[in-house]
Amino acid sequence: MPRRYPSRVRITFLGQAGLFVETKGVSILCDPWFNPSFFGSWFPFPANDGIDPEVIGHPTYLYVSHLHHDHFDSRFLHEHVDKNATVLLPAYPLDDLEKALRALGFDRFVKTVDLEPFRAGPLTLMIHALVAPTDGPIGDSALVIDDGDVRVLNMNDSRPLDPDRLLANGPLDAAFLQFSGAIWYPMIYDYPDNAQQVLGHKKRVAQLARAFRYIEVLDPAFVVPSAGPPCFLDDDLFELNDLHGDEWNTFPDQPTFLDYIAERGRDGGRLMIPGTVAEVAPGRFDVRHPVDPATIFDDKHSYLEAYQARKRPVIEAERAAWLGSRVDLLAELQAWWGPLLEQADMICAGINQPVLLDAGDERLVIDFAERVVRRPADGEDPRYQFFIDRELVDHLVREHVEDWVNELFLSMRFRARRRGPYNDYLYTWFKCLNVERLQYAEGFYAERGPTQGTFELAGYNVQRRCPHMKSDLTRFASVADGVMTCALHGWQWELSTGRCMTSDGHPLYARPIEEGPAPAATRGDDGGERLVADGQGAAAARVS
Repeated sequence: MPRRYPSRVRITFLGQAGLFVETKGVSILCDPWFNPSFFGSWFPFPANDGIDPEVIGHPTYLYVSHLHHDHFDSRFLHEHVDKNATVLLPAYPLDDLEKALRALGFDRFVKTVDLEPFRAGPLTLMIHALVAPTDGPIGDSALVIDDGDVRVLNMNDSRPLDPDRLLANGPLDAAFLQFSGAIWYPMIYDYPDNAQQVLGHKKRVAQLARAFRYIEVLDPAFVVPSAGPPCFLDDDLFELNDLHGDEWNTFPDQPTFLDYIAERGRDGGRLMIPGTVAEVAPGRFDVRHPVDPATIFDDKHSYLEAYQARKRPVIEAERAAWLGSRVDLLAELQAWWGPLLEQADMICAGINQPVLLDAGDERLVIDFAERVVRRPADGEDPRYQFFIDRELVDHLVREHVEDWVNELFLSMRFRARRRGPYNDYLYTWFKCLNVERLQYAEGFYAERGPTQGTFELAGYNVQRRCPHMKSDLTRFASVADGVMTCALHGWQWELSTGRCMTSDGHPLYARPIEEGPAPAATRGDDGGERLVADGQGAAAARVS
C-alpha cells in the first residue's frame, strides 16, 4: 500500500482579512476587499491592486465573515466572483448578510449551525458566529478549515468569548487574527494632544495584549497578523497612518506585532502581504512574497505617498459620490427615528439623555430621555456631541443608511465630544436604524444571561462573565493596582467597588473573599441583573 503523505494547504493572502485557500481540489475565498470603504477613508494596506481577480474569482466556496465594508466588498463580489460559488453562511439571528449576498446574485448557501462542524466536500469546516450588538455590524464570525491534515483558523475581526471551543477538533496549525486598530477612538475626540497620546497608547497596548492573549489560549503553531491595519490616503486622514512608529498610534503594522510576540517568547510568527503565497503543512509554514516586504515597511511614508498618488482619482470619485441635494434634516429624522425611539426601551434607558448632532449649519438633538428628535434649547450643552459635515449627514439620510457605524463612524470623518465615559448603547443605536435590528438589540440587552458563577481574582470573588459582553473573565481578566481589565474589549472595573471605569452602568460583582460565599445572579424586575445570596459556592478557576 503506498505511503500517505500529509497534504499542504496553499493560502494566498489578499490583504486585510482576505484569504484564498486551496486544498484537496477545492478552494475557499474569504473576505476579499479591494475597493475603498467608509466614505473612501480606508484602503487595503499594503496595496493589493496587483492581485488578478480572475485567479481568485472562481472559488468552490465563498466565506464573508460579516458586513463591515472592509470584509463585504459588494462591488468586487458583484464584478469578479462567480455566482456559482457556494456561500458558507454564519448562523446570524438576522439575515442581513444573506440578503446582501442574494442581492448580488449568489443563490447557493450552506446555512451553518454555530460551532458545529460540517462537511464541505473533502473538508471539515466550523463557523463561530458572534451575535452581540457590539460584534461587527451586529455580527462577526470566525472560520476553522480542516482538510484532515492541516487545521487553519481565520478569526478576522471576531473576538470569540470562549476561544477554547475553536479547538474542539484539535490543535491549530495556523491562525490569522486581528491585532491592529479598527475604531475611531480616541482620534476623533476633541482631546488635547497630550491626552490623545495617553489614550492612544493605552488603546494600542490593549489591542496588542488582546491579540497576544488569543495566541496564548489558542496556541497555534504559526500566527499571521491580519485584518488590519488599513491605510488612509485622503489628505485629511493621512496622518492617521503609523508613519513614525509612535507608541500612541492605534494602527501598528504587521512587523510591529510580529516583533511584539517575539519579544514575549512566541515563535511561529509569519508575515504575509497581498500576493504572498503560503504552503502550510504540519510543522511547516513556508511563504513566498510577491515583492521584498522591506520595500514597503522600511520607508512606509514614501510607499504610502506613492500609493496615494495612484489612488487620487479614486479618492476624488469617492468624494463626488456622496454629494447630492440637501434634505430637511429635522423632518426626515423625526419621521425616521421617532418611531424607532418609541420602541427602544433598553437603549433609551441606557443613554437617558440628549445627544447633539451638529451638522454645521443645522444642529439637532436626539433626546433619548424624551424619545424625540428636536432642535436644541437655548444654552443646551449635551454630554455627548457629534460634529459631522452636512454633506455626509445629508447622504446618510438621503440614502437611508441604517448602520451609521458601518459607514460614517469608521470613516473617521467626524469629530466627537463627551463628558464622562463611553456609552456603548449610543453606538448600538446608530447601528440599529431599522425595526428589525432595533428589536434584536433590544431583546439582546433585555435577555442577557446570568453571571454563570464566580471565580477568585486578586483576593476577590468576581463574576465569571464580563458585564459588558459576557466574555469569560477566567481567560481575559488581568489586575493591576486594584483595577481589573478585560482584554477582549479593554474595559476596566474597580474591584473594590465594582464600578465600571469605561462606561456608565455595567457594574461588576466583586466582593472580598473573606466576606464569604458568592451569590448567584437572577433577573431583576427592572430588566437588569441583581445579585442575591443563595449560598452556592464560587467557581474554582483562578486568574493570575
